[in-house]
Amino acid sequence: MMRKRHYAIVCGIAGLLTLAQAQPQIDPELRVKIRTNDKFAQVMQMAETLVRTGFTAGDGYGEVWIRDLNSFIELSTQVNGHEKIRETLLLFFKFQEANGDIPDGYIPASQAGAGYAYRSSALAPGYVAHKNTVETDQETSLVQAVSKYILATGDRTFLQQDVGGKTIDERMHDALQYLLDFRFNNEYGLLWGATTVDWGDVQPEHAWGVELDSSSHPAIDIYDNAMFVIAINNYLELTKNTKRVAYWTTIKKQITANTRKHLWDAHRKKYKPHIYLDKGSPFPNTFDEDEIYYHGGTFTAIEAGFLTRDEIRQAYRDMQENVRKAGAPSIGLTVYPPYPNGTFQNKGLSEYSYQNGGDWTWFGARMVQQLIQHGMYAEAYESIQPMVDLVVRHQGFYEWWTIDGQPAGSSSFRGAAGVLWKSIRMFQDTLTATP
Repeated sequence: MMRKRHYAIVCGIAGLLTLAQAQPQIDPELRVKIRTNDKFAQVMQMAETLVRTGFTAGDGYGEVWIRDLNSFIELSTQVNGHEKIRETLLLFFKFQEANGDIPDGYIPASQAGAGYAYRSSALAPGYVAHKNTVETDQETSLVQAVSKYILATGDRTFLQQDVGGKTIDERMHDALQYLLDFRFNNEYGLLWGATTVDWGDVQPEHAWGVELDSSSHPAIDIYDNAMFVIAINNYLELTKNTKRVAYWTTIKKQITANTRKHLWDAHRKKYKPHIYLDKGSPFPNTFDEDEIYYHGGTFTAIEAGFLTRDEIRQAYRDMQENVRKAGAPSIGLTVYPPYPNGTFQNKGLSEYSYQNGGDWTWFGARMVQQLIQHGMYAEAYESIQPMVDLVVRHQGFYEWWTIDGQPAGSSSFRGAAGVLWKSIRMFQDTLTATP
């Protein structure tokens, strides 16, 4: 009983009940499939076992990364307890800079050695942090993670926790404001970052490619701006400061409108990969980048509320067609078609490798969650099957999968475990919420 009640808080079962009243009921045959799916129970148990062992992204990662923690924090809160999660989140705020900047991750100083440009904080002795500056999702990931923590625990006192003379509420505002101060393009009214593949953190100009420099090509994409609106929505649900509510409500409306105006490709019915700014594109004109479909950014845009129900359904059909043409395992396929070999100096981003067309359950399961949220239950169930099958077949949550379904990257990737666990719980709770 306590377990069910706890997860009702985690997933917002009241929201699912309200949603279900206006949406299609689950087909009786599908209800039976969900209830009797033995692999669901197996994967959930495996996920709980893995996430109970720590907070790093997975083996091969010494750091606690905020973009990863944000995707398994609900599960971690359940299996690791509130206090550990609270302290883990606080460490990110202890590394926040005066201008609101949030790092990617932190690590014990004695273990630091990956080649990042580390920074220290008097508030966090014994630790150092780093930031992949090509990204624009660290601040938004932290705000989202705090929201999920509070929804899971009811711990609203966390918002008034003092860190270096500022409350968490104030620091979340500062984090969002940092993006407007340092990553906002006035011409388009949207956030920018380095040119990367969809939600990725590798630019094409360098063999590693994680830091902005003079050779970077600034660009606007859907993922950064969708993450921003999701984080604003989360902050608006948390803060009691009326001036900030009015301010961020206005910003949210502007970002939402400008995203539709500038990034949506009405002809192709998808998002443009990039809007290039002062330096133009880093890619050769021998291929049409606008043909590339960004799966992860589209999942995130749906969560941000950017797409209509009909557009979500069309996006699902287009993604499944991309999977068919690529021969990929699931809609976790990052992009289709991939960027041609040689367009990224980092050799790990060859065609259908890593973020350039690898298959990531870490993002694919987020589409499952959005399909459930929008009452597309059959599509959600169809989408999750290959992801669950891969985990069971290879007995692990791998970071990503090759085009022929072989494991790659970290063999204990907590982000993948977290999003699959949440997706399955959403299926189970939807059964309860719908007659």
